[in-house]
This record gives sequence, structure tokens and C-alpha cells, in this order.
Amino acid sequence: MNLPNYLHSRWRGKRFNSFNRVLRDRFRARVYKIGLRLDFTCPNRDGKVAVGGCIYCNNTSHTVQNYQPRTSVTGQLEQGARALMRRHKAEKFVAYFQSYSNTYESVTKLASLYREALDFPGVVGLAIATRPDCLGDDVLDLLAELSERTYLWLEVGLESMVDRTLAWVNRGHTLSDYIDAVARAKQRQLRICTHLILGFPGESRAEMLATPALLNRLGIDGVKLHNLHVIKNTQLEQFYKLGQVPLFSREEYINLMIDFVERLDPEMVIHRLSGEAQRAITVAPEWSIDKRGVHNAIVKAFEARDTWQGRLFSLNQDLNPTGIAWSQGATL
Repeated sequence: MNLPNYLHSRWRGKRFNSFNRVLRDRFRARVYKIGLRLDFTCPNRDGKVAVGGCIYCNNTSHTVQNYQPRTSVTGQLEQGARALMRRHKAEKFVAYFQSYSNTYESVTKLASLYREALDFPGVVGLAIATRPDCLGDDVLDLLAELSERTYLWLEVGLESMVDRTLAWVNRGHTLSDYIDAVARAKQRQLRICTHLILGFPGESRAEMLATPALLNRLGIDGVKLHNLHVIKNTQLEQFYKLGQVPLFSREEYINLMIDFVERLDPEMVIHRLSGEAQRAITVAPEWSIDKRGVHNAIVKAFEARDTWQGRLFSLNQDLNPTGIAWSQGATL
């Protein structure tokens, strides 16, 4: 059993459909994302659906270094472009609206910010991270309009398809909210990348491995996978210190992640296979800090198992193989 020749050629020898490869093939250039942090918040922070935010979230963990509050979109893009051109010889950029919920504002303000990013020299696309409950039809109409003039990814945080987990982490939305948002986004032919975290306490292996069938059935275009990790100054850190949050070893996570990826549609784009955070604010696991080491271990594990994305893919996969009560009111 070996990686099929057509996938070996298409994926440039990798065992999965890498976002980096997709960008290189589309733009024929070195394309890098520039993370942006603006004055957004989230409905589970400001009291609309909850307060305190997600228990694992400290946005410092994915804020660009040397970030200064209230820096404009253009100012952040200038800073990021300089650094990426110096460090990686970047040629083009995707403006990544990253921190908090980047559609949780008036359409007028959102349009101004997104268009400011598109006007920056070298920006060839947008990536917009948000939550399923921050995607009203007016916002989706704006994104659909922009997607006609640029390469656009809508990044939607689901994190888990299990409603009891979503409640425990204080997400403030359900799986049904996600399915509804995806359906309306797909009506507008938007590219969707779903964010997921593997390793929440109390979730079984069967529950985690039921998720690929859901993504495949919904026609999700891309996925970001993260191992659960603990960041300083979060409620999750307090639970971890009380011994309530077991974490995967590197080998355990990689094996589960590969089991997950084997079940994904091979057309789905893999944006990320593991989480990472700055060393200064990471509590655990320590192995997640070593980005290069984790990447190399993932590559070796795929090869050692002689497997690849989609090896076990089928659109007839059972969405509920173990009778899991994963959401009330969620229908496909």
C-alpha cells in the first residue's frame, strides 16, 4: 500500500493537501499570511451570550510580536510584510484577520477594514477568522462580494462538534449554529476553513473521529487542527493545575491526528496540523513549543504508517457511529 501516484504528484510528495502547496500553485510565488489584531471582541466576552470568553483563550498567543494597540490595518501589514520579506523572502501576502471574532461589527466598518487590507501592495487575499454566531446574512453578503475580487477564506471556529464540550469551554454557541452558518456561507460559494481542537477532557476517541464525516458531508474546504494546549492567564490553566485537564503526549496526538486526517476528503485543504504558542506564555505541553520538531515527527509518522489524507475517506461515513448525542437540533 503506497500513496497513489496522482496524489504524490499533486501534493508534491506530501501525505496531505497542504495549504502552503495550494498557495504556491495558485500564485506561483512565496505567499505568507500576515496576522492582524484589531479592536474586535467576541459575543462570549462582552455579555451578549456569555462573559469571560473561551476558557482556553489568551489572544496574546496568536498576536504578532511587537504589536502596538490601535495600530491600523495598513500599519500592521507594513510591519508584517517587512519581517516576512526579510526572514522568508515573501513575495505576496494574505491579510489574516486573526484575533477575536473578525466579523463581529457593523458591515460598514468591516467593509472599510477589509478593503484597506486589499489596497495594501502585495496582498492577494483575505483570511477572516470568526465564530458561527457572528455570521449574519449581511456579513456573508459582504464576504461573497469580496470573494469575487480576491482569494478569500472564511475561517470558522467550531473547536468541537460535541455540545457539552462547547458549553464547558464557554463557547456560547452550539453545533447547530455552526451547521446553519456553514449552510448559508455555502449558498454564497464561500471557502470555509474550520478550526478544531483535539483533546478536550471528557471527549472520547470515537467522538473526535466522528468529526471528519461531518466536515466531509458539509463540503468544508479546509481545516485547522490544534492539540489542546494550556496558555498562561486562562481559566484552563487553573483547571490544569487542579489536575483536571489531561493532555496528549506528542506521540498520542500525532497518532490521533493522523487517524483524523485519514478520514478527511482528500480535496480538503490542510491549513494546520498542530497548535503552537509562544514559549513565554505556554504552560503545557512543552512539546508543542517545538514547531519544527513536531512538523518533522508528523511527516515521519505519516510515512511510517504508509498512510495519507483521505485513505479512509467515504461520503457514506456514519455521522454517528456510536450513537453519540452530539447536538440537539443539528440536522444535515
